[in-house]
Formats: sequence, C-alpha cells, structure tokens
Amino acid sequence: MPSASAKPDKPADRSSGERSSPERSAEKAPEKKAARRSAASARPAGVPGRGRMTAEERRLAAERAELRAATLKRLEKSAGKLASAAIARMDDQLAWYRRMPPEHRSWIGLVAQAGIAAFTEWYRHPEAPQAISTDVFGTAPRELTRAITLRQTVELIRTTIEVMEEAIGEVAAPGDEAGMRESVLVYAREIAFATAQVYAQAAEARGAWDARLEALVVNSLLSGDADEGVLSRAAALGWGQPSQVRVVMGSAPDGDSELVVEAIRRAARYAKLHVLTGVLGRRLVVVVGGDKEPVHAARALIGQFAPGPVVVGPTVGDLLSATRSAHAAAQGLKACAAWPDAPRPVLADDLLPERALAGDEVARRQLVEEIYTPLEEAGSALLETLSVYLEQASSLEGAARMLFVHPNTVRYRLRRVTDVTGYAPSDVRSAFTLRIALALGRLGSGSDQG
Repeated sequence: MPSASAKPDKPADRSSGERSSPERSAEKAPEKKAARRSAASARPAGVPGRGRMTAEERRLAAERAELRAATLKRLEKSAGKLASAAIARMDDQLAWYRRMPPEHRSWIGLVAQAGIAAFTEWYRHPEAPQAISTDVFGTAPRELTRAITLRQTVELIRTTIEVMEEAIGEVAAPGDEAGMRESVLVYAREIAFATAQVYAQAAEARGAWDARLEALVVNSLLSGDADEGVLSRAAALGWGQPSQVRVVMGSAPDGDSELVVEAIRRAARYAKLHVLTGVLGRRLVVVVGGDKEPVHAARALIGQFAPGPVVVGPTVGDLLSATRSAHAAAQGLKACAAWPDAPRPVLADDLLPERALAGDEVARRQLVEEIYTPLEEAGSALLETLSVYLEQASSLEGAARMLFVHPNTVRYRLRRVTDVTGYAPSDVRSAFTLRIALALGRLGSGSDQG
C-alpha cells in the first residue's frame, strides 16, 4: 500500500518543474495578442481580414477619403472649365471639327461636357456600375454616329482625355495626383469600350437594314418588278453604274445566310466587282456588275455556292435590264438537270435547248429568232441541207446522196450555217441546239399556216 508520505510529493514537483494549465494560459495570452497585431499590421490597408482594421489602417483610409473628397470638390468646380478647354483644343487641332456645321459642333460639345460630367459621377462612386455609353452618348441624337466617323470619335475622346490629364495638377488635391491620374486612365479605358459599343450597335443595325434592303432589290429583279425605286435602293447600298450587268444563280450553302452574303462580298471586293446578293429560299442570287467576261466573273464567286450547277444569265447594260438576265438564269438553273455534263459555271444561253424543252417561252422564241429565222432568210437550201445532214447522223456523204449534190457543196452550205447562226453542225452539242431550233421553227410556221 502506498504510504501517506508519498502524496505531498506531487505539489512539490509542480512548484519546482511543470506548472498548472491556468498558469500556462495566463503567460501565453500576451503572446497571442502580439501575434494578432503582427498579422493585422502585415495586411494591406483597406483589405478586410479576419479581424478589425488597425489604427494605422484606419488612419490611412481616412486620409485617402479626405483627399478624394477634396479632389472631387475641385473637379466639380472645374468641370465647365475642362469642357471649354476640350472644345477649344478640338477647334485648334481638329480640322474636320472646324469644317462641321454648327449643329454638329454643338452635339460634339454636349458629348464632351457629358463625358466630363460622367467622369465626375464615376469618380464620386467608382465602385458602382456606370452605364457610360448612356451617360455620354445619350446626350446627342443617333444621327451623330453618321455625322462623324469612328476615327473622328477616337480623336474627340483622345483630345478630351488629354485635356483632363494636363489638368490633373490643378484639379487634384495636393498628394492625390497619382490617384487622380490612375482614375483618368481607368475611365479612358471604359469610355473607349463604350465608344466601340455604340458604333458596333450602329453598324449592326445598319448592316441588318442593308441586308433587308439588298434582299428586296434582288427579289424585285428576280420577280420582274424592277422600277426606278430599285435604282435608288441600289444606290443607297453603294451600287455604282457598271456598264455590264449579269445575274449568277446557284444553290445556297447550308449555314447562316449572313455569313454566305459576307463571303460573296469579300470575294467581289477581291475581284473588283460590284455585287448585290441575297439568299432566296434555297437559291443564292448574285447580281454582278463589272467589265470582266461573264464566266470569268462568275468563277471569282463560284466558291461561295453550294455543290451543283451555277448558271450565268446573259449580260445586259443596266440594273433595270437585269430582270431579263435573272429570268434566264432561273430558267437555266431549273433546266440544268437535263444536261448532267454541263460546265460549272454555265451560261444560260448554252442551256437554250433544255430551257425550251422545260417550257421556257423566252428560250423558244430566242432559238427561233436567232437560228431558224436567219436560216430561212438565207435561203431554203441552207435549211434543207442542215435538216438532211442532221437526219443522216451528220454524214456528209449521206447528205450529199440525199440531196443529189457533191459532198463539197454540203460542206460549203454547212459552213454557211455556222456563219449565219454561230453553231457548227459538226459539233454534237451545237447539232442538238440546231435540231431543237428547227423543230420549234417548223412548229411556229405550221401554227401560222393553220
């Protein structure tokens, strides 16, 4: 059994070596307070931590608030002076500003004043979100974006910002120059973004309106309803007065039609062509103006069409006459399935026989007027020789036997047919066109006799 004399040893050990828990806590409390003060002093001023701000942080924050308030008062008093200085600087340095009418100059003056006033309000509450574009550009009418270009607006803003930067030494409270300069730089960035937004919105609105107007012009040409109003609308879209106009038509590619139209415009600019274009249903229609050869002009744009036939209408002299070219291109695109080996692009006039078979009255009349009637007027011998030659499978000897003439006579008459019509009977494709023209001419002659 433990003896009674062993119990008093524990208090003796505590007094000489290890101390009690309350005593240790009392000694470590000052150390914890010092550590907290050290951590608080290590935090930047104004940055919230887990504890409260130190006295030094509160003092610095109060000093900054006082400097900012003093600068704000001086800025409010100098706002009118800064606006006048900015306008005077514009009049002195910007020649385009001096040439503007008084109404536009007054609008620009309002924008400069609104910009400085918006900066003052932004400086008062930098943490609050500000609609700078509304504050600054809302003072002037929408027509201002059309009265001055984006480059001129950038010069206007740069001049105003330069005036504000030069006045920092006078406007900022002593000791707040660096803070004022930083605020001007931040505001200049925000006003630059606001300017870009205003002009981007104006460009998008104008682009959407131009696209609708352009589609209206193209649709009027395609439907045959072109009038003087089409010319004025086309002029508003930048269409000049090219001496040669033709319509190119094919299938529209899948995807956004706006991207297709923009791709056509880029290709046209590269090829130095005037274009009016639109996606109408599944068809991509391009009105092309320029002095280039029709097929060459179409090849410059053909990469933007979907796979399939691309038809080039006949060349006409002006935009109002382009309705004829559009009709031919549309009928050619419809009849192109009858000629699977047609080139790409193909002229609508090269599709005359297919168009005639598909019921195109214009193509039928053109074949009769350009082939049958000239041959008939040149003498019956040419019509008879051509007809027999085609019936004898393009055999000179066979045609000569049927006509009781020498083969050289047949050869001479066929050359005359080529001179009169422009089609060589010995060519397979031309022979097909001539055969259709003869049939249509005879049908027309038979109906006249009936």
